[in-house]
Amino acid sequence: MSNEVSAATNAGAESWPALNSMERRLLGVLVEKAKTTPDTYPLSLNALTTGCNQKSARDPVMNLSEDDVLETLSAMQGKGLVTRIQGGRVERYRHNLYDFWRVNKVELATLAELLLRGPQTEGELRGRATRMEPIEDVEALRGVLRPLAQRNLVVFLGVEGRRGTLITHGFHDPRELGALKSRQQSEYAAEETRAREPAPAVSRGTDSPSQREEIAALRQQVAALEEKMATLLDEVNGIKSSLGIA
Repeated sequence: MSNEVSAATNAGAESWPALNSMERRLLGVLVEKAKTTPDTYPLSLNALTTGCNQKSARDPVMNLSEDDVLETLSAMQGKGLVTRIQGGRVERYRHNLYDFWRVNKVELATLAELLLRGPQTEGELRGRATRMEPIEDVEALRGVLRPLAQRNLVVFLGVEGRRGTLITHGFHDPRELGALKSRQQSEYAAEETRAREPAPAVSRGTDSPSQREEIAALRQQVAALEEKMATLLDEVNGIKSSLGIA
């Protein structure tokens, strides 16, 4: 689908207020933990702060204080995005996004990954969102993305369906979104330039395709293990928080 067709399709669609970087991170974490560690959800302030500062499955990595998180939560409560749960020894927080954005489970998982990590290709997004809700393949993801794009909840930064096109959430301000689209166009131009250049001669000692595939597979396994370790750490912190252990 061309950019012109996409624009026509989205004409008159819903518009959504921009979210700042901390709001995006908090909402992404609330959705993620509700799906991956439901026993510790709703989240305490401590668990939410830890989730925001997690080093895996986050881009960029942040270093927020509890005061930062509390101030942002207060602002989001006023917007109806989150609810504070009172009662018990520790106050907790939950998101209201199913009702606020009117989305289903898979759609919300997809949006959460975009909030947590920013623009991604279809392949990256499917693999990452699947840890929260199953998405069989890229074609199934496209079936999720189309209605979200029609409602401006997600945005294709380049040509929809083109290899390497990045997808982002629909909560950027116009200036930020324009910069992201310009960066995508620059990547397209660089890709076309590389395609016109003659392929370099293969020298001795260069990794074979099979070796590169093995290395890529190992890196994916390491990344998956890091995510599992981070999730386990979050569960431990959540249990400590619920027990009042510092």
